[in-house]
Amino acid sequence: MSPRPEEAAMRREVVKRIETVIKDLWPTADVQIFGSFSTGLYLPTSDIDLVVFGKWERPPLQLLEQALRKHNVAEPYSIKVLDKATVPIIKLTDQETEVKVDISFNVETGVKAARFIKEYMKKYSLLPYLILVLKQFLLQRDLNEVFTGGISSYSLILMAISFLQLHPRIDARRADENLGMLLIEFFELYGRNFNYLKTGIRIKNGGAYIAKEEIMKVMTNGYRPSMLCIEDPLLPGNDVGRSSYGAMQVKQVFDYAYIVLSHAVSPLARSYPNRDSESTLGRIIKVTQEVIDYRAWIKKKWGSKINLSPELDNRLKIGDQIAPCSGEQQQNRDSEPPYNQRLTLSLTSTQQLSSGSSASSVSSLSSSDIQHGGMKFSMKGTHNQGNSYSPVNSGGVRQPVGNRGHHQYNRNIWRRKKHRDSLPISLSR
Repeated sequence: MSPRPEEAAMRREVVKRIETVIKDLWPTADVQIFGSFSTGLYLPTSDIDLVVFGKWERPPLQLLEQALRKHNVAEPYSIKVLDKATVPIIKLTDQETEVKVDISFNVETGVKAARFIKEYMKKYSLLPYLILVLKQFLLQRDLNEVFTGGISSYSLILMAISFLQLHPRIDARRADENLGMLLIEFFELYGRNFNYLKTGIRIKNGGAYIAKEEIMKVMTNGYRPSMLCIEDPLLPGNDVGRSSYGAMQVKQVFDYAYIVLSHAVSPLARSYPNRDSESTLGRIIKVTQEVIDYRAWIKKKWGSKINLSPELDNRLKIGDQIAPCSGEQQQNRDSEPPYNQRLTLSLTSTQQLSSGSSASSVSSLSSSDIQHGGMKFSMKGTHNQGNSYSPVNSGGVRQPVGNRGHHQYNRNIWRRKKHRDSLPISLSR
């Protein structure tokens, strides 16, 4: 699910259309991209986040809305002005591609956050791989946004950064570390070991777990630390997880994923093979045929437009230098994000989870893979199980209530349009 060059080209085209309308209204306005498209950590159906900087007494939301309607940039009924929100925005769906776009005015925090994330992507070269897998995992369960009962992408990224910062094994931050093991350890930490009631997450100054009482001392406007309390590294006193009221549902599905993957690499997997999936990672992540068709449609239509706008490329900085995970040469890959390369991951030696739980069984398993946007996840070999692991119903594990099934993209339905060439049916964010 890693971004492809043609998908970036399509999104650049969407940004260019909207930027043209904005420049017609305000020639001196500065349009900047932030969020997942800026960092390159976007899925095929992720939003594009734009911010417009200019001199206005109040955000000219209605004026821009009228201009977008006039130029037929967006689908007629998709434009929504949220002027009562904490951050007033315009939401729309692009007419040609049905990519969703959020536009805000004079808000610097998003741009700063994107810059902050890029710095840590350089520091931890495995971070992009981990984030894309986790975003897909939450997306298919409708837990990738706060208003659907999940957590924001920014919260997830900060959780992953903290996980790498404070990992007890120093080698966990190496570029050639086993990502399959790190994924299981991430699920173990936030699914069953992390104390959500008393502990907050701090990123700055090398990272730390901090008592919520300490965080509350610097919080503003009388706020109290939330269940998923993450200190904003860019805005002291702000709790990034403040609006994540469904954080315990996320904890529940992380725990479920830990059990499933731990079982998959244990000796029990020999006796109870998974007939629903051909891979280990496929036990918790599914990519629907609709998404595959949609990406094929994008490749067919935008494959020849990869170098559409060098100027926009420079502003996006998608090509920021990130240390390659596999150490392979970078020949002929300048147009792709560095984490778009194939990475083979395997559990090939006895390893212990970050909780320090005692080993209960060791076995060598045959390899099972899932192709994930150019990365090849392979989990094989041995794995130490924690004391808390126990099979359910003869090795089967029931999904928790908070898990809304393996089928993704079930909230919004993409509509087939007569003027569009063979756009695949049924996608959403």
